[in-house]
Amino acid sequence: MNKEYIKLKRMPTIAEYTNLCHAVGWKEFMNFEVAEESLNQSLFGVVIQYKDEIVGMGRVVGDGRIYFYIQDIAVMPEHQNNGIGKMIMEAISEYLNENAPEKSFVGLFAAKGKEPFYNKYGFNQHDGMTGMFGVIHENKIM
Repeated sequence: MNKEYIKLKRMPTIAEYTNLCHAVGWKEFMNFEVAEESLNQSLFGVVIQYKDEIVGMGRVVGDGRIYFYIQDIAVMPEHQNNGIGKMIMEAISEYLNENAPEKSFVGLFAAKGKEPFYNKYGFNQHDGMTGMFGVIHENKIM
């Protein structure tokens, strides 16, 4: 891994967040009008800096006691496969190990094909459980 990557335990700014979301193809899926408020309500954040640019991010959301969800793991395409995802997940895992009480539920949704990466951090599919989600569109869950 390049030693020029620096891990910063903080939320991305709204500009950094928007830039990363656009870079990884999430532009059409994100409501940037409420993103800053969402970032402000997060439990934990980490960004990865390369020179003067933020090239990766991840955060934890939830109630801070029973439920924790890992969100917005994103790495600039030109910086992928350089260990940045590992840096992000190690920071998040450290936060959770120090702050999540016994028997907390920690969830995430992985992009298809990325499951083996998250398996290394203890995330697995479980018999009898199916991850599901809906998205609000025109005031209805779809």
